[in-house]
Amino acid sequence: MIEFTTAVALLISSLYGSANIAVAQDVNNSANTQSEAAIVKPVTLEAYVREYFIETPILAEIARCESTFRQLDKDGKVLRGVVNDSDVGLMQVNEYYHGKKASDLGYDLMTVNGNLDYAKYLYEKEGVAPWSASAKCWKK
Repeated sequence: MIEFTTAVALLISSLYGSANIAVAQDVNNSANTQSEAAIVKPVTLEAYVREYFIETPILAEIARCESTFRQLDKDGKVLRGVVNDSDVGLMQVNEYYHGKKASDLGYDLMTVNGNLDYAKYLYEKEGVAPWSASAKCWKK
C-alpha cells in the first residue's frame, strides 16, 4: 500500500511541480495496527529526484534547470522542451537522438523512472555534455 501511495504522490507532484504530499510510513515495517505510530514524510518529485541522484547530485541540478523537477506539463502530458519539443520529461532527454537507444535498453522516457534511468545511463557514457545548453544554470 505504501508503494501505491508513493506512486500516486509522485504522479501528483509531477503534475504540480514540487507540491508537498504527506505519505504515512509504518515505523516498524510490520503489519499496520491502530496502535502503531506512523511517520508523516513530505514526498515531492524534487525530493525523489535528489534522492535518486544522491551519488551524482549534478544530475539533480540538471533536472532543476531543465524541467524544474516536472515530468508532466499542466495538461498532464509529458513535458516537452520549449526550444526543442523533442526534449522530454524531467531530464529533457532528446527523443530524436536518444529515443531508440533508450527503448532498446528498456527505458521509457515518458515515465519518471525511465527518464531518470536513461539520464543516468547517458551521464555514465557522455558525462554532462548532453545538457550543455543549460550549463549556465546548473554549473553555479
